[in-house]
Amino acid sequence: MSDWRSDRVRSALSGENPTVLAHLNSSIAVIGDVQWLPGYSLALTKVPGVDRLTDLPREERVRYLADVDLLATAVESVCSRHDETFRRVNVEILGNADAYLHAHVWPRYDWEPPALVRKPVWLYPPDRWTDERYRLGPAHDPLRADLAAEVRRLRSSAEFRVAV
Repeated sequence: MSDWRSDRVRSALSGENPTVLAHLNSSIAVIGDVQWLPGYSLALTKVPGVDRLTDLPREERVRYLADVDLLATAVESVCSRHDETFRRVNVEILGNADAYLHAHVWPRYDWEPPALVRKPVWLYPPDRWTDERYRLGPAHDPLRADLAAEVRRLRSSAEFRVAV
């Protein structure tokens, strides 16, 4: 694969996607390419070609949503330890720009600009997606390692075993 970003699901399944945190039951937990809100993560479907949640059979949808819950719980736990101004987690399944099932897990913080802290993250300036200072990089390695460890810990806990 020339660029893992051109097919994030297949590159994650093949081990070529460097953002992978862990493989879950029905999804792959990844850390976001951008980190203007540190800890931003996503749950990618494990089924290439699935565009929306309703493309999955009901039992698989429930398993996928349980994975999203697990990832959101991990992000909340880790981000609250890393930053005392952690506020909450927002979870969104939009699919308007990328045609594969994925859920965004956005940590939110009290230090965000007052005009944006209570608004959807999509109201942030578009340069947050392209500005190099927000790119995932070595400075995020400790946060990334903690997220991966917490996802693995929760995955093995009885609380997050889903029987469908």
